[in-house]
Amino acid sequence: QLVESGGGSVQTGGSLTLSCAYSGGAYGNRCMGWFRQAPGKEREGVATIDASGSTGYVESVKGRFTISHDNARNTVSLQMYNLKPEDSAMYYCAADSGRNNTVRVLRGEIGAVLDFAYKGQGTQVTVS
Repeated sequence: QLVESGGGSVQTGGSLTLSCAYSGGAYGNRCMGWFRQAPGKEREGVATIDASGSTGYVESVKGRFTISHDNARNTVSLQMYNLKPEDSAMYYCAADSGRNNTVRVLRGEIGAVLDFAYKGQGTQVTVS
């Protein structure tokens, strides 16, 4: 189970930190990540993190977003800085431990997060 929190409304240039609390086992060999979807737009992979802690980001958020995991608290976070109106979307946390998606993440395919087996309900981010 994945439960997101931390969304909200901020002004352009502001910051937010999203958290994803997961249950159902240790981080183990899971890959985790975040994707987003704005109204009328397709889903977009934002960031991934594999079991070793290696991270990947979509080009539009590089240098502004940071994904990390806290094994002790069973959470994965997405720190977002210098937010822009185009970052406004529903943000979803996702996880997968399958071989295929793990390989895709290791290859740097951020879009793999869209196919992860487990997804949360989402948290809204609005930047104005």
